[in-house]
Amino acid sequence: MSGDNILYNLYERRLAARLDPARAPHHVGVILDGNRRWARAMGFGAAQGHKRGADKISEFLTWAEQAGVRVVTLWLLSTDNLSRDPAELSPLLDIISRAVEDLAATGRWRLRLVGAVELLPEPVAHRLRAAVAPDAPDADGSAGGSPGSPAGAPAATAMEVNIAVGYGGRQEIADAVRALLRERAADGATLEEVAASLREEDITDHLYTKGQPDPDLVIRTSGEQRLSGFLLWQSVHSEYYFCEVNWPAFRRIDFLRALRDYSRRERRLGR
Repeated sequence: MSGDNILYNLYERRLAARLDPARAPHHVGVILDGNRRWARAMGFGAAQGHKRGADKISEFLTWAEQAGVRVVTLWLLSTDNLSRDPAELSPLLDIISRAVEDLAATGRWRLRLVGAVELLPEPVAHRLRAAVAPDAPDADGSAGGSPGSPAGAPAATAMEVNIAVGYGGRQEIADAVRALLRERAADGATLEEVAASLREEDITDHLYTKGQPDPDLVIRTSGEQRLSGFLLWQSVHSEYYFCEVNWPAFRRIDFLRALRDYSRRERRLGR
């Protein structure tokens, strides 16, 4: 082991030891940005960048698990990304599908799809649904399941991992309102009655992430300092951490620095 590696490992252990588990975020959202920039810098094609980024996911989830995080939301594909050139989009969708199947196959984490999955090509949507819920029937009534489906379900106490694919913050809010209106209409309520009784909690209860805590910490890699609509409703009181490193090169030490920065902040939660 080189001297640089020894120093790096010592610094990493020192960082981890100084973090207070009681101040760890319960829910971490991650905007996995910079795959293409990393690929260009390395002289690779875009698909290789996306593949390297996908390979990083399991490693990151292990770090989050070790830090005591209970929920992780990974933004893998936005609704805007669906308009990319088919020559890039097609292999990207396959890489994402394989990554989700591989995560499911470990049986370590409870996976949930968050996003307008119906906007994806049907074969891709089928693969994702089958990986996340292998025993559930698909939209066409056929049995789920895939070669990557886990042999056993994760424990009820396992970390929850939201896979945000075909996700847009505005789309999520629109879908939540639509679901709420349909639910109230089925109960016989008029539009005027719904408007008169509408509360913030009613929207929250119909989001893709319903039943989960809002994100405490949102991390974006690649140096971009914008949210792009990520968890638009849920992140109103979140702390943000922008990391210069592109996602494929993201290291545990970068994650620990984000946690250290978060632990030093005084959260006001809008007060």
